[in-house]
Amino acid sequence: MDIIINSVVSLSLMGFVFAAGLAIASKKFAVEIDERQEKITEVLPGANCGGCGFPGCAGLAAAVVEGKAPVNGCPVGGAAVAAKVAAIMGVEAGAGVRNVAVVHCNGTSENAVEKASYIGIADCRAAVIAQGGSKGCRYGCMGLGTCTKVCKFDAIYIGTDGIAHVDEAKCTSCKKCIEACPKAIISLKPETQKVYINCSSHDRGKDVTSLCKVGCIGCGICAKSCPFGAIEMLNNLPVIDYEKCKQCNICVNKCPTHAIKGKEIKKKQPVAVEKPTAEDKVIAAETKADATEPVAEKEM
Repeated sequence: MDIIINSVVSLSLMGFVFAAGLAIASKKFAVEIDERQEKITEVLPGANCGGCGFPGCAGLAAAVVEGKAPVNGCPVGGAAVAAKVAAIMGVEAGAGVRNVAVVHCNGTSENAVEKASYIGIADCRAAVIAQGGSKGCRYGCMGLGTCTKVCKFDAIYIGTDGIAHVDEAKCTSCKKCIEACPKAIISLKPETQKVYINCSSHDRGKDVTSLCKVGCIGCGICAKSCPFGAIEMLNNLPVIDYEKCKQCNICVNKCPTHAIKGKEIKKKQPVAVEKPTAEDKVIAAETKADATEPVAEKEM
């Protein structure tokens, strides 16, 4: 009995000593957290999507306080959240350009050749294992929706044409779809940039035309015709430098296969001219007759 009592007392004393030691250590070696970090975490949307490049919203908040991330580093919160973070940090938010995802493929069911029917799990990564998917073009969108499943914001969807499309209004540039796509045909572009390459094929022209009606044939005419030097040919595929691109649409008009998406140019609406009525014609005729009738000179 004494042994049990002594054991209990000894363990209690040891627990008390260890607890006291931990309490003292926690105060002595405590790392002070900047109160701004907590405030920034509170104003962030809490999506924890990782689109900012940091492990969750708390990670971004810490990086902002440490000067390792900009105040407008949250792609989900946008300008509104950036303004709040900037106010906490006592700096200007700055007018950052919003980025959105874009699918570099126009290989719809009408344009692209299907080499086989895919029967299996509706997942692009699974289809790639099975002979690269059903499309003849090995770079084309398979339309099985893996990108749509990882998007938390419903910003990407599979259209009736069989390929993925991005709803730019909903896109937060979290990059989840980019990471999920096994064909690597999704990237980010500035929201204001409407001119982009709508193909991802690196094959030679003859091989491309046999598989897709609108595939890039790597002719390079777009790069040669660009007056701003904004296009460079890399491995049979043009790459646009968005900072240099003026969206003049010259490359769009020159592309023989229409593999470049262009900026929509609003045409001026013609001014409607009302046709003269029968009454208007009579009045016009009478006016003309009065104007041509000779005027008699008065006798002096």
